[in-house]
Amino acid sequence: MPRAKRGFKARRRHNKILKAAKGFHGARRRLYRVALMTVKRAWRYETRDRKVRKRDFRRLWVIRINAAARACNVSYSRLMGWIKKADVDLDRKALAEIAVNDFASFQKVVEAVRQS
Repeated sequence: MPRAKRGFKARRRHNKILKAAKGFHGARRRLYRVALMTVKRAWRYETRDRKVRKRDFRRLWVIRINAAARACNVSYSRLMGWIKKADVDLDRKALAEIAVNDFASFQKVVEAVRQS
């Protein structure tokens, strides 16, 4: 029985991994076996970090809103409670953007929800 070298299919599979390893250094880019391990690890991190990015941004928005709220003499938790109670449709991302770029408008939002 003749031996099967799997030339075409194997080369396709190898080239797919080596293409994904583009930009890596040294053997991680050139050698299939090393590139395969590195690319698999990179894909794991990529999947995990899509979730982590969302956590990090939310944490950043909370920090920014808290700092601006404290400048208005109110705590973050109290402000968010007022916003929910007043049924204001601003999420943390929008609030943080207003707090950073237009503090006067943020103060108006705080005063508006404080009254209700």
